[in-house]
Amino acid sequence: MRLCFIVAAVVALDQLSKYLVVSNMDVGESIPLIKNFLSITYVRNPGAAFGVLPYRTAFLIAVTVVVIGLIIYFYRTVPAGYAILRLGMALQLGGAIGNLIDRVRRVSVVDFIDLKFFPPVFNLADMFIVFGVIIFLFAFWRAAPVLESRPR
Repeated sequence: MRLCFIVAAVVALDQLSKYLVVSNMDVGESIPLIKNFLSITYVRNPGAAFGVLPYRTAFLIAVTVVVIGLIIYFYRTVPAGYAILRLGMALQLGGAIGNLIDRVRRVSVVDFIDLKFFPPVFNLADMFIVFGVIIFLFAFWRAAPVLESRPR
């Protein structure tokens, strides 16, 4: 799997979904899709996950740029045979770039996926980051050598 293709697809899906929300809804507007389960609710998040560090845009941009650099660096050190591990990293990278674009363009992140049983509203970039971390951890756990305990 090519890093650029996966990252470009993640960023494109994320930005397209946000464009559709911003173009067709007002902030605070909500459209129920599945009653009492899922709505599209347009909110602007000026902070990080769960709204922490609101209005610390420059700091959040700097942290994101560092994280992006680290992902790219470590992606290059992972052998090609670890495709699942690399997929997890690519999803995280695409999600980070998607939210970075929002912070640079809008000073806040566009969120719209509203699961009624999960309080924070989030977006596709957030989903890709979470799925990427899960995939990465699973692949890392599976790829880690098993240490045998030796009797002493």
